[in-house]
Amino acid sequence: MLSVPMCCVVAGPQATEALKSATTTIPIVFVAVADPVGLGLVQSLARPGGNITGLATYVPGSFVAKRIEILRELVPGASQIAILVNPGNPMHRLLLADEVPSTARNLGVALPIVQATTAEELDVAFASAAAHRADAIIVFGDTLTVVEAPRVVALAAKHHLPAIHFSRQFASDGLIVYGPDIADLFRRAGSYVDKILKGAKPSDLPVEQPVKFDFVINMKTAKALGLSVPTLLLLRADEVIE
Repeated sequence: MLSVPMCCVVAGPQATEALKSATTTIPIVFVAVADPVGLGLVQSLARPGGNITGLATYVPGSFVAKRIEILRELVPGASQIAILVNPGNPMHRLLLADEVPSTARNLGVALPIVQATTAEELDVAFASAAAHRADAIIVFGDTLTVVEAPRVVALAAKHHLPAIHFSRQFASDGLIVYGPDIADLFRRAGSYVDKILKGAKPSDLPVEQPVKFDFVINMKTAKALGLSVPTLLLLRADEVIE
């Protein structure tokens, strides 16, 4: 009887790290891991090595800057833009160590960091952003913020903070969503699994970066915040919710 090789599909950095630690033989295909090289999951994008490969959600160098660019178009003159992070998220720690401070220097903007690891801490984080007199807030993608999406959106409204979010879960009530098309990444993961089940080695399958991004603007939320959305920004959006 022919043996059929097994393959695991896993989402998110923490789950991927745990699975990689658990096996060095079963092929692993990850999805929605921001920077697999920076997190030490693969040797390089072109040659991942070992038993793991997949699809990243991060294009180095522009993650924070792109979101600031969008917010500044919406809130002209914004000079204080808070960033909501989960200190338990390894990708957030990488961004805080490198891209966040370099972006702040290059763009001449203050980026106060507010933190939350639990739902209750989200209230404190948004209050802290308001205390810093933030003009807007960037909500980094994380399991906590996705699970607590209604709370995050409500807190942004309460503190009158224009917020840019990472995933489509926020589109119905959040102000702006800008991030990789996660559904597309999961669809593309199927081709990796197919190749592995046909005998390909994960180490020979390059890690791919996102090619499709969601850019959604919610005009109802903009109106509630008293914001006038520039026409050029609307024209660049993939979807405008009226």
